[in-house]
Amino acid sequence: MFNYRIDREVELKVLETGDAEELFLLTDANRRCLRQWMPWIDGTQTVEDTRAFIEHARQRWARGEGITAGILADGSLCGVIDHHGLSTLNRSAAIGYWLAQSHQGRGIMTRACRGMVDYAFHSLGLHRIEIRAGVDNRRSRAVPERLGFTLEGVARGAQRLYGVYIDLAVYSMLATEWPPCGPAVAEAGGPA
Repeated sequence: MFNYRIDREVELKVLETGDAEELFLLTDANRRCLRQWMPWIDGTQTVEDTRAFIEHARQRWARGEGITAGILADGSLCGVIDHHGLSTLNRSAAIGYWLAQSHQGRGIMTRACRGMVDYAFHSLGLHRIEIRAGVDNRRSRAVPERLGFTLEGVARGAQRLYGVYIDLAVYSMLATEWPPCGPAVAEAGGPA
């Protein structure tokens, strides 16, 4: 099981197949805003699609390839955040995320991302975290900027988004630059 309490309001928990319906309904309710930046949204049409996503994420976690967690605010699922592209050789990973429109503007994603970075550096012993966001996606870019990540540059034409290639702003943080672990409390282990 993986639970990571960020503060009294925000918690991260590994997604389980029993979360498929709730996650699908959240995704479906936010389909229009998610489609602007998320290339996977058109492939998520049913609860079964979401269940398959969760099962794939759990298999990646079991193989040590990264964590996909639900973001809970006051106990309700409101988004997803993950470590992906985990390299044990380079001790690095990337973080990706999305948040329901109804929960944006409250600092939830910044806190969730801070928790994932803390976990990556302090529990997984990683050296580098990267976050990529569409250059025009100001809300997504604001998260690494608020957390003090360094903007390394722009990866030109790096993401195919519905037949068009978009540029991605590339941010990074090194373990030596990250402040010590804050009040978050983690309970982590293998998949349940």
